[in-house]
Amino acid sequence: MAKLSDSDNLHQHISKQYDHELIDIRSRVLSLGGLVEEQIEAAVKALVDGDVELAQRVIEDDGKVNSMEVSIDGECTQILALRQPSARDLRLVVVVIKTIIDLERIGDEAKRIARHAIDLKSNSARESQLTELERLAKHVRGLLRAALDAFARMDVDAALKVVQDDKLVDREYESIMRQQISNMMEDPQSTPVCLDIMWMSRSLERIGDRSCNICEYVIYYAKGKNIRHISIEQVEKDLQVE
Repeated sequence: MAKLSDSDNLHQHISKQYDHELIDIRSRVLSLGGLVEEQIEAAVKALVDGDVELAQRVIEDDGKVNSMEVSIDGECTQILALRQPSARDLRLVVVVIKTIIDLERIGDEAKRIARHAIDLKSNSARESQLTELERLAKHVRGLLRAALDAFARMDVDAALKVVQDDKLVDREYESIMRQQISNMMEDPQSTPVCLDIMWMSRSLERIGDRSCNICEYVIYYAKGKNIRHISIEQVEKDLQVE
């Protein structure tokens, strides 16, 4: 699990309790991120190993993700109400709220993968299909881990790299989708399996997108710039101008 950097940019406040609250919400985001990472890894393992019991556990443990998200959101709401944060502190609280929403939805995608893994237990997939999915999942988990590391250090350069690396995930996802369409055209009986593979690929691709969202929030916190709907080339150019 990513850990907060000792050299983070949070400034000290007169109230030590306030400092503790800000550090705590960041730490809890990373704890939630670690839990979500475990959910993804377990869901993919359940798929590859045909482990229905593990898949069911992923589905059941989604409640832990939801509870943690609700708890952190409540803490952020309390900070907004009682501390009335200004400027940089307000950006931090906004970033935390947005990040936990994305992490909770990543948990939902892990749960979907687990459900499809159960379906594939009775409709065996080809080894090549599982290998492609496992490779995509490995890259996606790497993106999420890097995004959480960038969040822990509020590192703009690391955040930008995640956004750039997501292009590889997109290419792998598109390749899997094309292959499944081809498989269904050649063998219509393979359609149920191919559809499960396509849905799981879609979930993994969405996890990559949400990892990029987290990195956009890091840049917003560090630079005060909202880079949504802006090309990565334009973002890099804007940041270099500063």
